Amino acid sequence: MKKIFYFSATGNCLWSAKKIAQLIEEPCELHNIGIAVQENEIVIEAEAVILVFPSYAFGLPLAVREFVKKAVFKTSYIASFVTFGSSPMGTLGELRKILKKKFSGKTFFGRIPAVENYLAMFGSPSEKTLKLRLPMQEKATIEAACVIREKRENKVNTFRPFSSFVSLLFLLGTKVFYKHYRLSSNCNVCAVCEKICPVSAIVIKDKKPVFTSKCEHCQACVNNCPLRAIQFWRVKFGAPGYRHPEIEIKDLVRGS
Repeated sequence: MKKIFYFSATGNCLWSAKKIAQLIEEPCELHNIGIAVQENEIVIEAEAVILVFPSYAFGLPLAVREFVKKAVFKTSYIASFVTFGSSPMGTLGELRKILKKKFSGKTFFGRIPAVENYLAMFGSPSEKTLKLRLPMQEKATIEAACVIREKRENKVNTFRPFSSFVSLLFLLGTKVFYKHYRLSSNCNVCAVCEKICPVSAIVIKDKKPVFTSKCEHCQACVNNCPLRAIQFWRVKFGAPGYRHPEIEIKDLVRGS
C-alpha cells in the first residue's frame, strides 16, 4: 500500500495527488496533511510514502514542516513533490535537510509547476496563464507517477541561505497577517472558509468568520469564498480567485 500525503489550499496539490494515485495503478491512500499533523503521534507504515505540497515563499508550509518532523516513516521509499508558481527555490532542500536526520531509506525530490495563486502579490491568473501552466502541471505529474513506479532516487542541495531568509520573513509575517483579513457586508456566513481552511485557522464566532493566529496565509479562504467577500492587501472584494478547474470546493473540505 502506498500512501500519499498532500497539503492543498486551491486544489493544485490535491489534483496532482489524485492524478498520481490514478496513474500508479496500485492500492493507494490519500491523506490531508492539515488533518494528519494535528495528531499527537504520526506513524506511517507503507510500501512507499509520497508527499505533495506547495512552496510558500521558497520554503515549506509550516504544517508540512511540522508533519515531516513529527512523522515516523516506516517505509523504504519517500518521494516528495513541490508545486510552485514562480519558483520553489530551496523548498526541497529544506525538506531533505529534515529527512536526512530521521530517514535512511531511498528518497526522491521533484518539482511540479502549477498556476501561481498567491493573489496578494501576483493577482488573479489570466486565461493565458491557465492555458500555459495547467498542461505543464499535468505533464510533470505524469512524470512524477513514473518516478514513483520506478522508485527513482536523487538528491537536492540543502544549502539555501537566501531561501531560508525569505521563508523566515514570511513565517514572521504570518504571525500578523491574520489580523489584516477583512470581510465585506456580502458575507452570508456560509462557513466555506472555515470548512476548507487546511489548518482550521478560521472559526465562526458571533455569526461571522474569525481569523486566528493558526493562519498559515495559504489564501484558501480568499480564493474559494463563493461571494468573493474576503479581502487581503491587493486582493479586493469581488476579485476573482483561483481553484484548480478540476477540483471543487467540496473536495477541499477537511475530512472529505
